[in-house]
Amino acid sequence: MRAWVVDRPVPIDEGPLELVEKETPVPGPGQVRVRVLACGVCRTDLHLAEGDLAPRRPGVVPGHEVVGVVDSMGEGAGRFALGERIGIAWLAKTCGTCRFCRSGRENLCLSPRFTGWDDDGGFAEYAVVDEHYGYVLPEAYPDIEVAPLLCAGIIGYRALQRAKLPAYGRLGIYGFGASAHLTAQVAVHEGATVHVLTRSEEARRLALSLGAASAGAAADRPPEPLDAAILFAPVGDLVPVALEALDRGGTLAVAGVHLSDIPALNYQADLFQERTLTSVTANTRADGEEMLATAARLRIHATTMPYPFEKADQALSDLAHDKVNGAAVLVMSQAG
Repeated sequence: MRAWVVDRPVPIDEGPLELVEKETPVPGPGQVRVRVLACGVCRTDLHLAEGDLAPRRPGVVPGHEVVGVVDSMGEGAGRFALGERIGIAWLAKTCGTCRFCRSGRENLCLSPRFTGWDDDGGFAEYAVVDEHYGYVLPEAYPDIEVAPLLCAGIIGYRALQRAKLPAYGRLGIYGFGASAHLTAQVAVHEGATVHVLTRSEEARRLALSLGAASAGAAADRPPEPLDAAILFAPVGDLVPVALEALDRGGTLAVAGVHLSDIPALNYQADLFQERTLTSVTANTRADGEEMLATAARLRIHATTMPYPFEKADQALSDLAHDKVNGAAVLVMSQAG
């Protein structure tokens, strides 16, 4: 099968991705194999390719927003049927026995595995997944539009919960890429006033079209104090900016798996009056199921930029250079 791999992480313009021929994977016990139809392109894939997130092994296949059709089943697998369309997301496996797994916090598992980091992902013609970590997908969504929901949507959904936005509160969103533009729609549907702060003028226009009350530059002050904020941009310099924009008792949730260094914080200016700074680490499967159900109920729309599978390197380059509005998605010729 054809697959894109990362052997040597380097800046995106130096070509860290390589298109190679690999053996088609065979599903093991409890696993299913999917023929990939589409795969979202996430900023985490870019961090992996450039080395901000060190690859766990040479030749790993990125991609963890995978939509495919089950075409082979390992011994004992029976959750999905042959020919069924399913999704594969970031969380590939947890131990199920550590104190975090036992308490319903499998996102904090002590020995997890992740798709496109530990296990080969969806920048390939085929991928395998433990059937208990696959997702049933809403039928109403075409392949290209449902793919971004599998990470951008899920992580944004968890970030929104971690930000503790009160009912009908004021939410600030810093950075407006794939995850942010989905999260903003959920917040608007739930009655929040959303203020978007991002450096891309095109992204600001998208934010306003999706119901944001305002859209300014990344370092701008929002027009009113915020009850909660989510930082999607992987820019540590924005942490004090966002904290300063919070009202008393507000929470800033940092949604990315990678963040550049945060400047020194001033307790009195940045954290006093019970402001909270928190992170978002992966997700639970329950988060994923809730997000997919919420997206279907609210009919959340993913703005996508499709790329042919053969242009995965271009998709990551465009993401790095802020040329993607919404979510980039790799598309196989048979995708819907």
